[in-house]
Amino acid sequence: MKIAVINGTQVKGCTYRMKELFLENLRDDNDIIEFYLPKDMPRFCSGCKTCFLKSELLCPNAEYVMPIWNAILDADLIVFAYPVYVLRAPGHVKALLDHLACHWMVHRPDRRMFSKRAVILTQSIGAPNRAAQSDVATSLTWLGVSDIKKFGFGTMGTIKWDEINEKRRKRVEYRLRELSKKYLTPKPVRKSIRVRLFFFIAKMLHKDLLKKGGPISADTQHWIDNGWI
Repeated sequence: MKIAVINGTQVKGCTYRMKELFLENLRDDNDIIEFYLPKDMPRFCSGCKTCFLKSELLCPNAEYVMPIWNAILDADLIVFAYPVYVLRAPGHVKALLDHLACHWMVHRPDRRMFSKRAVILTQSIGAPNRAAQSDVATSLTWLGVSDIKKFGFGTMGTIKWDEINEKRRKRVEYRLRELSKKYLTPKPVRKSIRVRLFFFIAKMLHKDLLKKGGPISADTQHWIDNGWI
């Protein structure tokens, strides 16, 4: 199995420890590639829309975006691990997701995304994790990923792993290792109802645009080339 890991911080603190615990059971028999933000994707989307109108290969930041996107396409499991910043995902995680918008269902989805699984690992000092996880989960769903698992942990006031209450820390360590065991034997992924719905809506949209005539957009041509309309 191939695993693509997007680390939302370069700091090797609590989030890093959580990610390492999750990967502990998976490192021996799997091919794992890791990226660290913002080092591996340091630029924000400029809104030039070149990816929508022409090709993502012509994006001004393609030298950073494409290696990550190609690793995601090549992976069976996608792992996002990041700390919670002001109740949300860090800005550099959002910056990466912004660059992938051209592959959302309504634009040019890649059929390889329909067979992937994803895990979102987040950590906060005490704030809720759900909203921060939704930032990434929403994007993954629109990219076509049906199987998305989320794991969040609040350190309750400390920023150092070894200072976390031992009982709570041991419990989290156990849960992360147990979660990873679910991926030791990959199973086929079935499209979720939500992904099927998004795909159907996008299909109807492009069919309608085609009926109206006029120049065919790069997005609609992609749907034609894939035999979806």
